[in-house]
Amino acid sequence: MAKQKYEIGIVGLGVMGRNLVLNIADHGYSVSGYDIDLSKVQELQTEAGSHAVNAAQSLEEFVSVLTTPRAIMMLVPAGRVVDNVIHDLIPLLESGDLIIDAGNSHFKDTNLRSKTLAEKGILYMGVGISGGEEGARHGPSLMPGGPQDAYERVRPIFEAVAAQVAGVPCVAYLGPGSAGHYVKMVHNGIEYGLMQLIAESYDLMKRGLGLSNDELSVVYGNWNETELNAYLVEITAHIFREVDEQTGKRLLDMVLDEAGQKGTGMWTSQDAMDMQIPTPVIDAAVVARNLSALKSERNIASGKFKVQTSYFEGNKKAFLSQLKGAIHASMIITYAQGMAQLGIASKVHGYNINLGDVARIWRGGCIIRAALLEEIQTAFHTQPNLSNLLNNDHLSQVVISKQEDLRTVVSLGVKLGLPVPCLMASLAYFDSYRSDWLPANLIQAQRDEFGAHTYERVDARGTFHTNWEQD
Repeated sequence: MAKQKYEIGIVGLGVMGRNLVLNIADHGYSVSGYDIDLSKVQELQTEAGSHAVNAAQSLEEFVSVLTTPRAIMMLVPAGRVVDNVIHDLIPLLESGDLIIDAGNSHFKDTNLRSKTLAEKGILYMGVGISGGEEGARHGPSLMPGGPQDAYERVRPIFEAVAAQVAGVPCVAYLGPGSAGHYVKMVHNGIEYGLMQLIAESYDLMKRGLGLSNDELSVVYGNWNETELNAYLVEITAHIFREVDEQTGKRLLDMVLDEAGQKGTGMWTSQDAMDMQIPTPVIDAAVVARNLSALKSERNIASGKFKVQTSYFEGNKKAFLSQLKGAIHASMIITYAQGMAQLGIASKVHGYNINLGDVARIWRGGCIIRAALLEEIQTAFHTQPNLSNLLNNDHLSQVVISKQEDLRTVVSLGVKLGLPVPCLMASLAYFDSYRSDWLPANLIQAQRDEFGAHTYERVDARGTFHTNWEQD
C-alpha cells in the first residue's frame, strides 16, 4: 500500500510549531511535523491522537511523506537556525517546492533567502504570525508575503487556521518578497509602543496615585469594557490578580523590572530612520526597554540622586478619566506612526500593501488586536490613500478631544518625577505634526553656518549659502 501523503509540513515543534500543527489538523488538513529534538517529535505524536499527523523521526522521512509540490513551514528562531534548516532541506527538495519562514526574520534576510532559493527553482515566503501559543493553537493573525501563486497554494490552509472576526479570517496576501515579514516587524514595533504606554499608566497609578494591585486590576478591567478594549489591556487586568505560589504575594510584584526584547522593535525604528519616517513612540519604547536593562546602574543612581517621587494630591477619579483619555489618544498616535511607516515602506520596497487589509487582519488573533482597529480599517477603506491616520476626520477629532487629557497627564508625570517617555513622545508628535511652522529653519541655518550645507528659502526656489560670520 502507498504511504499516506501529507498536505503541509512544519519544521520546529516548540510550543508555537506544535500548536500550529494541531490547529491545522483540527481543520481537516493532514500535516507532517519534524524537530531535531526527537522528544518534541514524540510529544507531538502523543498529542496528535487520531489526527492526520505524521511525527517524523528524520528530515528525510518528513520530506518524503509530503505531497508534491511540497509546502514546508519553518517555525524556528530567526537568524542562523533558519539558514541551517534551509541548508538541510535543499538537497531533499525539487523545483517548485515551497519553503515558508514563519518566524520573526529580518525582512532583508528574507529578501536574500528568497533570491538565493529562486535560483534553485524553490519558492520562498515570509509569513508573520502573531498571537503567541494560544493563537497558534486556536487562531493567529497571519501576515503572508512572497510570490502570490505560492500563497494561493496554501491560502485554504491559512484561512482555515487563522483567527476569525465576524466570519472573516485574519489573513490576507500582503505583497511580494518580504512584505509579510515587514508588516510583522511593524506590528511588533507598534506592540512595543502600546506595551510601554500601558506600563507608564501603571507607574502613574501605582507610584503616583498609590493604587493597589486589586484597584489596578479593576481600572484596566473597566478600561477594557470601553473604547480602550484591547488584548493587551485585557491581559494587564488579569496580571494584577495573579498570586505567586512561592510567596503568596502578587506575582507581578516578584517580577524583576527589566524588560527583554528580541530586536523587532529596534528593527522597526532603524528602518523608519533609514527612510526618514518619524516613529517617536516606537523609538521611545525601545529606549525604555534598554534603560530598564540598566538595573545595576539604576540602583546606584537611585541612591546617588535621592529624588523623592511626589504623590498625587488631587481628585483621583478625575485623573483616572484623564489618564484613560491620554492612553486612548496615544494609542491612536502609535498606530498612526506604524501605519505611516508601512505606507511609505510599501512604496520604497515595492510591496503595494493594502493598509485596510493590514488593519483587518490585526483585528483578531494578534497581540495588538483592539477595538480601535475597526475604526482604522474603516479609515483606510474610505480613504485608501490616507498618508496618516491623524488626517482622518474621525480619528483626528478623537485625538483633539483627548489632547488636554494627554497634556495634563504628561505634565503630572513631570511634576511627580515619573518617567512617561511614550506619553511625552505621543504629545510631541501630535504637536509637531499639527504645526504649520517648526524651528527647523534655524537648524538649516546652523548647518549652513558650520558646514556650508546650504539652505532653502521660503521666497525662492533652489539652494543658498551665506557667510554667516561677516563682521
